[in-house]
Amino acid sequence: MRPDVSMEASSSRRSVQLGQKAHHATDRHCTPCPDSATPPESKVRRSFVSLPVPNPERLKTAKALVDKAVKMHKIFSVQGPYPVIRAALRARGWVEQRIHRPNHHAHLRHSDEGRASSNDAGDSDDDDDEVKKEQDPDGLYDLMSRLVRNELVYFYWTNRRDAINTNSLQKEQITNHFAKAGSFTTKAGLCVNLRNLHWFDSADPDTFFPRCYRVGAQDEKHAFIEDYRRTACTSLLKYIVEREQGVQGEGTSHNILAVQDQRKQSKRRPRPVVLSQIITSALKVCQEFLESLEHSDIDISLETAQTLTKEEWGEFIHSYYLVVHGRAEIESSDHFVTCCKAMLQRLVEVSPQLDIDGIHNIWIIKPGAKSRGRGIKCAKRLDQILRLVDGDPTLIKESKWVVQKYLERPLLIHGTKFDVRQWFLVTDWNPLTVWFYKKCYMRFSTQPYSLDTLDSSVHLCNNSIQKHLRPSQQRHRGIPSDNMWSDDQFRTFLSSQGQDGQWQTVVVPGMKSAVIHALQTTQDLMESRKNTFELYGADFMLGRDLRPWLIEINASPTMAPSTPVTARLCAAVQEDTLRVVLDRRTDRTANTGDFQLVYRQATVEVPQYVGINLLVEGFKIKCPCPLPPLRSSNRPAPKHRRPIKEKEPDKVKSLPKILSKSAETPLQNTSSRVLPPPPVPPEPPVPVPIETFTLHLPMTVTSIHLPISAQSHSVFLWKSRPEVSKGCSEKVQPCTIENDQGPSLPLEITVQKQSREAATSTLST
Repeated sequence: MRPDVSMEASSSRRSVQLGQKAHHATDRHCTPCPDSATPPESKVRRSFVSLPVPNPERLKTAKALVDKAVKMHKIFSVQGPYPVIRAALRARGWVEQRIHRPNHHAHLRHSDEGRASSNDAGDSDDDDDEVKKEQDPDGLYDLMSRLVRNELVYFYWTNRRDAINTNSLQKEQITNHFAKAGSFTTKAGLCVNLRNLHWFDSADPDTFFPRCYRVGAQDEKHAFIEDYRRTACTSLLKYIVEREQGVQGEGTSHNILAVQDQRKQSKRRPRPVVLSQIITSALKVCQEFLESLEHSDIDISLETAQTLTKEEWGEFIHSYYLVVHGRAEIESSDHFVTCCKAMLQRLVEVSPQLDIDGIHNIWIIKPGAKSRGRGIKCAKRLDQILRLVDGDPTLIKESKWVVQKYLERPLLIHGTKFDVRQWFLVTDWNPLTVWFYKKCYMRFSTQPYSLDTLDSSVHLCNNSIQKHLRPSQQRHRGIPSDNMWSDDQFRTFLSSQGQDGQWQTVVVPGMKSAVIHALQTTQDLMESRKNTFELYGADFMLGRDLRPWLIEINASPTMAPSTPVTARLCAAVQEDTLRVVLDRRTDRTANTGDFQLVYRQATVEVPQYVGINLLVEGFKIKCPCPLPPLRSSNRPAPKHRRPIKEKEPDKVKSLPKILSKSAETPLQNTSSRVLPPPPVPPEPPVPVPIETFTLHLPMTVTSIHLPISAQSHSVFLWKSRPEVSKGCSEKVQPCTIENDQGPSLPLEITVQKQSREAATSTLST
């Protein structure tokens, strides 16, 4: 062996030994290794013997590949079983820096429940699948990984958002997760933020997102109870109309009991159902709802607005259960049917979700931050829903529980419920850039659709739940045993139903619009970072009119090849993601696969943060007209005197007497009283030449404001009345003169020339 090869092998052995020691010293969360009690000498000896001696040619090849990758900044790191990502990056000349975490897989499995409650939701079930050992027969990848163990990683792909601290990354490092994405990847976050859509777009969230409430918050809990009661009223009206028309709810075997069965159950209910009474109450509630939408109930007091009291609501809900849930027989009436039809016709114009609501008032209860269908239950009784929600004080305190209206009448394929998994990619938040994937797949439940049971095997289509269940023998043979269809298979089904064109005109545009609206409402809450991207998985259900309804958005969507459909599509979406993120960085015309750019917002200029110093700028308000005469609070107002005619403009004005009079008294003694007006001079002075000069008085001007009471420690100089100030200049602005000495204030006055010395000496005293 050559000396350099021997040195390389020894350095590699030393690095492995140091890595093992560091792992045992720092990783407190990992399960202790079986040989933790073995002396350090035996550890070193065991590591030294277990490492194979590198082949010189293989080492040379590894060094050449590593040197090229380091120069081109092509070092990547992948956490999780993503063989497609690894293979695609290596084909582009990237070298992996492996993350060695012994027993980390088992640790994640045990702490998964705790993680889900604090992080945003992701449905990746890669942790539950066995990770196949990577094919590396000659050990080249492992050797290159050891050679780049100290190099900077330029591309991170992880299945956990908290695996990488984005604040410690450099600018050129790329990662596949945005920070703080829980504003739309959690059920509670999506529920809250979509209510603000009217600030970003004119669309109505009720047209693509089922009504949703965080029942942990008291105000939303009351709003949910009100919605449940109102939905019970509309469900009753629809039940009356559909019963008369002979329409039976899809997917239900609900039958009205015969009279003899009703007699057997009559002991359970305190009184018979009075159909006219409950229909009248339902019509009143619906009318009140319509008036609230038209804002015609603004002037109505809260007491008057309450159609039913709490006790009356209890009786109505009980009667509703007896009638709609099939426990009571009712008599039909043409008058009732006509009234119900008319009210439903008015409601359908303002309630986009009236058709999907059905008649059973079923709601789905979801833990706010869990994924893969864990903890999700369906219920149709109000007391049962509130009991389920109130059972966990921790989730109530954190407002994690979400109650959402269940789609009772979805589009069914061969009588079986399904949902749609649609991928989309966000490469930037400012400007918001969204890529929509052209391919998707459908997930079926294992049991035929029915509202007689609310079991998760019927109503939840998550593969993580259905893969553990055996398909029902009553399910249609056209549904595959692996419970999945590709979008091509679904389009073939639509074509057989004469609805082939609906896919491109209704389904796809509706899904694109829903995704964009969900991202718009959370754009300001996201922590945008350049060189960051994220692949999301949105779940949709389709109504009977093929309108898509957004159920939730998942971060870290599963890429496990669980079925032939996912094995093909998941591999394709991973490869196309790298095309958009990496290939397009160097070539804008690069092929992006099945990703289509559907939204790119104009860049929003974010002002630079300059601290918390706030500055208010403005101008003082000047008095537009002369102020009224000052009047003492303890003296009566002087009688009104007849105004004297003003002098002609060509005559010269005399020295103002008010200055001479006020100068006889020291300024220190004038702060607490108001100077009386001087007598009117008997006859005008002889015109003499005038000149203007400036006197510096020892006074301090603090403010210009309206006159205050006589108790104030300030005195005002102003134009009092025309007969008093007829010898003064045209305008004298009021000012406040404080008693304490201050800087000299230049005061410009007009004075007779011959009495200049006299006026100066008088004022100086």
